Amino acid sequence: MPGTEYIKIPQKRVGALIGSKGEVKKTIEKATGTYIDINSDDGAVDISPREDMEDPLGVWNANHIVKAIGRGFNPEVALKLVDDDVYLEIIKLPLLIGKSKNALARYKGRIIGKDGKTREIIMEMAEVDMAVYGKTVSLIGHIDNIMIAKEAIEMIIKGSRHKSVYGFLEQKQNELKLKEFKSIVGIHDDKIEFKDGIDFNEEDFQ
Repeated sequence: MPGTEYIKIPQKRVGALIGSKGEVKKTIEKATGTYIDINSDDGAVDISPREDMEDPLGVWNANHIVKAIGRGFNPEVALKLVDDDVYLEIIKLPLLIGKSKNALARYKGRIIGKDGKTREIIMEMAEVDMAVYGKTVSLIGHIDNIMIAKEAIEMIIKGSRHKSVYGFLEQKQNELKLKEFKSIVGIHDDKIEFKDGIDFNEEDFQ
């Protein structure tokens, strides 16, 4: 059985993790088969497996749900991480842009965009959830979608124009749609051939 895991979240996010009358904490415990002990004074969180825990990944999932709430996601979005195919990616901005507070504010502003437009476009086109909190940008979604959103964010950090980033996202969105279509119909190569002899390449779907 998995052991206890110890993590820490910002003290300001403790209330979101506990929820009204402890409902968020109870929901996470029920969904993951764990016990969660929260220190409201410093944000320390202990996650332990229950004896009747059915999913061996329960503690791991609870860990990531707690981290996601700590990084600014609302609990409803964070609970998507109960699904083993949904992942959490945390991008630590100082590792990419340095420790300057002015630079941090500037790049966060570019990632969010005017009135939140850029963040909304990334979320919609990459089909991920995103939270910009403190010194991090965090993503929740399927791994392929996360990698696309992460690359778009890195493009912004490296100075790409927003228009170029949106074009990249549109291209990747089309590629994902084609990949999904191939998976549904059982096609595994890059060429689609129909019985009437007409060939269709990937470019025809973009």
